[in-house]
Amino acid sequence: MKKNTIFILLISLTMSTVVGAQTNKPASDWLNVTGPITFENKSYSLSWSSHPSANFYKQEYLVKGDQADKFKTMILLDVVTGETDIKNVVAAKVAELKKMKETNPVINYEVIDNSATGEYMIDFLLTANAPDGNISIVERNVYRYKTFADKNGHKGIMLFGISARGYDADVTKFLTALKANRKDTMNKLAQYKLPEVTVMN
Repeated sequence: MKKNTIFILLISLTMSTVVGAQTNKPASDWLNVTGPITFENKSYSLSWSSHPSANFYKQEYLVKGDQADKFKTMILLDVVTGETDIKNVVAAKVAELKKMKETNPVINYEVIDNSATGEYMIDFLLTANAPDGNISIVERNVYRYKTFADKNGHKGIMLFGISARGYDADVTKFLTALKANRKDTMNKLAQYKLPEVTVMN
């Protein structure tokens, strides 16, 4: 797979990919992450994983009781190994969001550059509409990007993210709560001790 395709896979998480991703097959822990993952007092267990190419890995974590097509919150962990420029990955995600915003003005995003650590964060909002034109799903994502090196010598970029959703009648309530507390999740994710990954050979 070409490197540019890896960029798109790593940076892209849209409504359709989240809803259709998971199957009933047991998830493989390609990244050897000790779980469950705890964030904001919630415990997330590995629910789905994919290793679509030699240097790309995706894992998703849900709280008990949540389903992939109707989750309230989800933890995302993506890894791409090899010589990949983190600035290019972030820039590509921003370009994707700008393009989506051309046809959906509700979409919004903020990029945070931590020059002290070399990390980046993107906080963005996506929506999907029902046939009547009303918003049926609102999804808020916060992605944290950092370079990594594991104990086996693999190097690359890790994406650790939190995704949260509101559905149908709860959309307005979700957006109101987000407006009041948006910075809280960003700050917690920025300070969160990221899991150590060890890429399977």
